Amino acid sequence: MTGPPVILVAIDMVAGEVVRLTKGEMGQKTIYGQDPVQAAEEWVARGARWLHLVDLDGATGTGIDNSDPIGRILDAAAVPVQVGGGIRSMEAIAKWVERGAARVCIGTKSVDFEFLPGAVREFGDRLVASLDTRAGTVRVGGWTESSGTPTLDAAKRMIDCGVSRIMFTDIDRDGTLTGPNLAAIEEVLDTVEIPVIAAGGVTNIGDLEQLASLALKGLEGIVVGKALYSGSVDLAEAQSRLAALAEG
Repeated sequence: MTGPPVILVAIDMVAGEVVRLTKGEMGQKTIYGQDPVQAAEEWVARGARWLHLVDLDGATGTGIDNSDPIGRILDAAAVPVQVGGGIRSMEAIAKWVERGAARVCIGTKSVDFEFLPGAVREFGDRLVASLDTRAGTVRVGGWTESSGTPTLDAAKRMIDCGVSRIMFTDIDRDGTLTGPNLAAIEEVLDTVEIPVIAAGGVTNIGDLEQLASLALKGLEGIVVGKALYSGSVDLAEAQSRLAALAEG
């Protein structure tokens, strides 16, 4: 059996604070800390193997700059870090790659199929194409606008552009603690033949175990946020359980 999906610990930032949103709504914000750098250090100390940083101000265009805490996390983190949120140019991708991000996620520009091939040529497997969807359609602009492109059509076009990894988020599950959309995740896995990272809705160890069953289909990672911050998932226990499932 293949190895277990890796858990990517989410650190979402608004105005320099660690937050979790419900369904991507800035008005439905829970603050979990005042210092993203400290949060990153604590999660790494607790065994995190990957960090997933999201600049929600960048994604939604508030004008607030979270570059300083993101940069300090990249400077200090002893584990690979994935960065996303408002990254909509070649220069913005290059900035974080050069600063040390293991991977950079693009969302709005992931369905700009004139931009995407050049980004793939330039950054290869350092680039992650985010497939952020609601009701079967990809959303852009910090999840506030519909792209008009159906999810699976977008996935196929991303493959045609040469992307090496997709991150799929069901927006209506994100931050809700209502369980992942397994059917939608499986549809994406059945459509593409590249690694997929799933995000949105993880509530407990059982959800992680169900997602882990999709590893053979190409599920490489699982982003977990609110379940960790609320304590409904213990990181060490979850990683141990997924490893045991993969061995058994």
